[in-house]
Amino acid sequence: METASMPGFLKTILYIIAFYYIFKFLAKLFLPVLAKKVVEKASQQFEQQQQHYQQQQQAQQQTQEKPKEKKVVGEYVDFEEIE
Repeated sequence: METASMPGFLKTILYIIAFYYIFKFLAKLFLPVLAKKVVEKASQQFEQQQQHYQQQQQAQQQTQEKPKEKKVVGEYVDFEEIE
């Protein structure tokens, strides 16, 4: 069985630090682009939902029945009793 050596330990620590800084650098480059795409996609979905909702509202307004007209039977005459 091999035992851990000091140079192997330092090499591992160096790899971990290098990976951390490389990841940090790449995150600064790509995260703004990725966030922008996510916001644009959410905006498009919101617009599509609004359009769908407006189309539904217009369809409901067109299919609503017109109120029935009241029949005009005649005029109302108020009679007074004469004594």
